[in-house]
Parts: sequence; structure tokens; C-alpha cells
Amino acid sequence: MAQTRPQHPALYQINTRAWLYENGKEPGRPATLGDVPDADLDRIAADGFDWMWPLGVWQTGEAGRDVSLHETSWQHEYQELLPDYANADVCGSPFAVRQYTVNRDFGGPRALSSLRERLATRGVGLVLDFVPNHTALDHPWVRAHPEYYVQGTEEDLAREPANYIRAETRHGPQVLAHGRDPYFPGWPDTLQLNYRHAGLRAAMCETLQSIASQCDGVRCDMAMLVLPDIVQRTWGERARPADGTAPVDTSFWPEAIAAVRARHPGFVFVAEAYWDLEWRLQQEGFDYTYDKRLYDRLRDQDASSVRGHLNADPEYQRRSMRFLENHDEPRAASTFPNGVHDAAAVLGLLLPGLRLVHDGQVTGRRLRASNHLRRRAPEPVDRERESFYRRLLACMRRPEVREGRWRLLPSQPAWDGNPTNQQIIASLWEGTEGHLLVAVNYGSHPAQGYVPLGNASISGSTMRLHDLLHPRLTYDRPAAELAERGLYLDVPPWRPHVFEVRAA
Repeated sequence: MAQTRPQHPALYQINTRAWLYENGKEPGRPATLGDVPDADLDRIAADGFDWMWPLGVWQTGEAGRDVSLHETSWQHEYQELLPDYANADVCGSPFAVRQYTVNRDFGGPRALSSLRERLATRGVGLVLDFVPNHTALDHPWVRAHPEYYVQGTEEDLAREPANYIRAETRHGPQVLAHGRDPYFPGWPDTLQLNYRHAGLRAAMCETLQSIASQCDGVRCDMAMLVLPDIVQRTWGERARPADGTAPVDTSFWPEAIAAVRARHPGFVFVAEAYWDLEWRLQQEGFDYTYDKRLYDRLRDQDASSVRGHLNADPEYQRRSMRFLENHDEPRAASTFPNGVHDAAAVLGLLLPGLRLVHDGQVTGRRLRASNHLRRRAPEPVDRERESFYRRLLACMRRPEVREGRWRLLPSQPAWDGNPTNQQIIASLWEGTEGHLLVAVNYGSHPAQGYVPLGNASISGSTMRLHDLLHPRLTYDRPAAELAERGLYLDVPPWRPHVFEVRAA
């Protein structure tokens, strides 16, 4: 059921529990995936999204919910994000997966299959989560296969109670490690899988095959954590298989991705990745990796570092996922000041690669939804923000942006001694029927400069530039001047432009 996708696709992320809770108000009962209105799916397709990612559809357990109910630091977050939350709202983290079958609360496998079919009729694929690093505390493997987990000792438990827990297994009580990364304490609602154990790797490959039969792609949570050197850095000799089997130290991803694609050609792998490991994961088979570096540079409002980032290898850029927010980051509307928000969104979402838009981003939500709660605080729609995103989404749907060729353009000083051109970040999308020129003043002062289009394949002696973000603005310029000296820009602070370039 995998869909044909463009060179530069778009992905829409949804918080499944909050989405279904809000949809459930109409039927008078908790909604399932089968109750999602056709109008919601029609809107996602009409907005130009190639995939939908409903976060956290898998079965969680009571053990994870119990931790979420009693973890003090998390309760502070609940109070901040949803001041009227009650215990009934606490559902447990979707990343503490007990079983990779669709949550009973969401209607089970039949409801997911129906949703996938309804999306497919609209040309939209379904992306689901895969959490490779850890499982829930009450996953069946804990009792049946404790050797699949990183194990500790009673001394480890006494010394690092945040990183270990005593669990009941078929061999009796054993000390197992909580899932974690090398820089932070363990996640108390999870247990750490051991990728040096051959049996675990085979089991996880089968898990991936099962997931691949239910969707068109996976977003792999913290994908870099299972790389061999990261496992070694985090766990050292603790990751030597406790049952005496020979440790495996090759990378899991090439083997697993190849096995899935042998059965499911065209299946898509997206890696959440940090620590400058994105390129490496692309080489191991991932179609796309998070571009957190770009997000950080946009957030820091540093035009020169953004431009430097965009000089990266073209293939790396094509396989990067761009975003202004997701379920882990603060809302874009609360992170980027109003003017900066528009400029950052145009820069980030009109680049090569996969473009991620998070549910609520378009309507200007300012509060994150907690992953541990079933509902989110109501917020009014920001009509000005929504109007801006409608124009930006229309740009993202353009064939030049989905299938065209992209290149970063230079910006040259308007006159000697005026360095403000360095704030201007410009690029050109070349399509078979038209071109789009993206030009943004990513700075807090007015900027002037020339942006040469170079050898753009534009026919005609006079070019007409129509601004798709500011539809009243249209300019005619000599084609030779645009190619050589360039388009002269005098741009207010944080002002984005997207010009449709055609022969006049």
C-alpha cells in the first residue's frame, strides 16, 4: 500500500490521544481511529501532505501508566501544560510500548487498517512509531526473555537507583537497566534492550516486519542509541549478553532495513537522530534523518550559521527532515517571535528533504501536549498565523518545491560598506514549468543586496516576479539583469518573500 512520493515530501504529525479525545466529544464516547472524520483526512490531503504520522498508536501498559501517575517531575509538567488535569487524564508515555499492536483504546488492528485504507484513497501514506532502544516495564519479554535486556547487579541498583530496577522474570527477580541515553538518567517507565544479544536483534527484526505490514513507514525514536559505539559508550561491559552467548557488535540498522525492504519495497525509514550522527544513519539505510542543527540555528536567529548549514552535501540535504516544532520541542509560536516565526518557517519548510508540520502549528498553538496525558489545553486559533501558514502550505504544494531542483543563491552587497546582504538567505527552485525564488531577511535590521539567479533556465527577455506570500506585490525585471547582477532587494527585518518567476 506504499504511495509513490515526490522528491521532497511533507509529513503531518498528530498526537493520537489528544486527537481522538477531541473527536470523541461528538459520538459521546471515546473515539477510535475508525471514528476520525473524513473531513480531517480530506484536509490533510488537501494541504499537500504525503504522509500522516499519528504519534503513539501502540499498546501501552498499566506499569507505564503507574509510573506516569507518580513521577513527581512529570506531574509538574502536567500542571503547567494542563492545569485542570486529573488522574483519569494520565495515560502513560507512548514510548513505553508493551506490544506493537494497536492500542485497544484506539479500536485495535481493524481500526488502524481502516484508517490506512482511507488515507490511501486520498494519496496519503501512514507512518508509525518504532521505539528500538527500550520497552515498557511490563513487556512480555521481561518475564520470558530477560536476556534481551541490559542487566545489572544489586550493587548497581543500590548505587544508581535511577538507572536500574528489580524485575520479575522466569528466572526469579533480576536487576535490569532502565532505558537511557549516555547523557541523562534512565527513563523510569522503560527497560533497556541489549543490541549485543543476537536473539534480541532477531526479535526486533521480526517486530519491524510486523510493523511494516501495518503502515507505509516508521519514525524510529532515538535511532542513534542502538549504534554499536553508542551502546559501548552508554553501557560498556554491562551490555555483554548475560546468558553467555557471543556478543554481536555490527550495526543493527543495515540488516534490519534491508530485511524489511525485501518484503516491503518502498517502505520509508525516518530516524530521530542527534550528535552529528545524521549522515552516518543515512548511509546505514535511513531515508530521512532529523535536522535538529537547522532548527537550533533558526531558533538562535543566526543567518550566517543557517547559510553555512545549507551549504552541506546536496544528498544529505535531500534526506534531512526539516521542522519548526514536534512533540519534543516547544511550540514554534512560543519559541519564535511573531516576525521571526514567518521567516523561520519559510526558510525551514521550503528546503529540500522531508518537511514536518506538527498538529497545532498551523493554528498557532503555544502549549505543548504532554505525551503522558490524554488531552491538551484548549487554545483559540490564531487567525493571522493560520492565514500565513495557508499561504506557505500553498507554496509547499507547488511542483517546483516538490519535484524541482534547488540551489542556494549568493547575496552580494548593494553598495560598498553595506554588509546587511549577509542577512539575506536566498534560494531558487527550478521546475519544468516555472521557478520559485525564496528570499528571506533573517535579521533584525533592514537588509539590502543583490541576488543573482545565474544560469536559471528562464526563457524571455522580461521576467515577472509575483510574491506568493504577499500577493499584491508583482515586479517586472530584465532577464539578463536577474541572471548577472541579480534581483535588488531592500527587505524589512525578518521579511520572507517567495517569488514565482515567469516570463512576462
